[in-house]
Amino acid sequence: MTTSASHSPWTVTRVLKDRNAGLYLGGVVVSGFGSSAMWLVTGIWVKELTGSDGLAALCVFALWASTLIGPLLGTLADRTRRRPLLVWTNLGLSALLLSLLAVDSPGTLWILFAVLFVYGATGVVHDAAESALVATAVDERLLGDFNGLRMSANEGMKLVAPLAGAGLYAAFGGAGVALLDALTFLLAAGLYTLLRVREPKPLQASAGWRTQTADGARYLWRHETLRSLVVAGGTTMLFAGLNGATIYAVAEGLGHSPAYVGLLYAVQGAGSVAVGLASGPLLRRLGSHRFARYGIALTALAVAARALPYDAVALVSSAAVGVGLPCVLIAALTTVQRETPDDLLGRTTATTNTLVFAPNAVGLALGAGLVELVDYQVLLVTFGLIRLVTVVPLLRQRQPSCASASATSDRSSSDANPA
Repeated sequence: MTTSASHSPWTVTRVLKDRNAGLYLGGVVVSGFGSSAMWLVTGIWVKELTGSDGLAALCVFALWASTLIGPLLGTLADRTRRRPLLVWTNLGLSALLLSLLAVDSPGTLWILFAVLFVYGATGVVHDAAESALVATAVDERLLGDFNGLRMSANEGMKLVAPLAGAGLYAAFGGAGVALLDALTFLLAAGLYTLLRVREPKPLQASAGWRTQTADGARYLWRHETLRSLVVAGGTTMLFAGLNGATIYAVAEGLGHSPAYVGLLYAVQGAGSVAVGLASGPLLRRLGSHRFARYGIALTALAVAARALPYDAVALVSSAAVGVGLPCVLIAALTTVQRETPDDLLGRTTATTNTLVFAPNAVGLALGAGLVELVDYQVLLVTFGLIRLVTVVPLLRQRQPSCASASATSDRSSSDANPA
């Protein structure tokens, strides 16, 4: 049974047969649809109210900014029962989004940015709790496949959600999309209540909050394999943020309205769906480091090619980014899952997410300023070339042997971490 689970080329059906995994993925699909639509629409909303590419890009920065304090927020997932925490965070986000009904002019944009910041902070807690809870509910040997399928479900929303969100925005404005997103979080909360998970009451912490928070960072720093992959993920997301800040300039350079960004994200979502479905077998065949560096190289080339002013190139580049970008993220997070003890799940998850995703916020902020000062085509070529150089550290990592990879995938679920 172990050999079959570890080496079967296609284990998606095995993942979907698990009740808890199916409910998790249902929640990802439902809430991911609303979040993808809202994420795109906030940029269009700000762009139309202010005419500024920089302010539009700062919407995504506001969402990611709270990852800077991710380890502190993630400690909460180790101090409380995780299933109730998931339910209440989804209900809280549903209520929070209703305040966006008041946004109707540049003078009320502060409400939008405040909501986006809280939205992001709540998401950090939610992700840490979800990742820790998943590790107790999904067979450790299927984590690579589960993570890939989760990525496909989440990124797959870009196939329909951005276009649906743009259409809903055109018909009803930003308030209509906010109501849709609120509904999806309400439905996700309902799905999480159906999970069958036995959670003991968390033990009283013997150390202070600060000491507990630092445990995740210390564990990652001392683990050479995890450290190299997390650093690779962080640099990848830094450049993803820099690239993402140019997206509205790319649409404008091609002669399209800001709504064209929805199509680019939909194509990127198709690429992410494809690599997510194949990630389990690819991780087993290539190993985490090779899988990660192939994805980084493909993303770098795609970003540089996006500088060419042709619709076909822009669409193909978006698809290539969709394929390449998730590779290092899936490799890093799956390896962290397999190598981290259960009692560090929440903290290590949040620390990993901070180290991987916080650079995205930095990149978005820097990119929002650069795109106002430098031609976007020059920026894209520069970003792509520099990104290729960052593959070198991964090239130096020793590639685990097939036997080693098999042994890793056979570890008990108590050694697992985030999804």
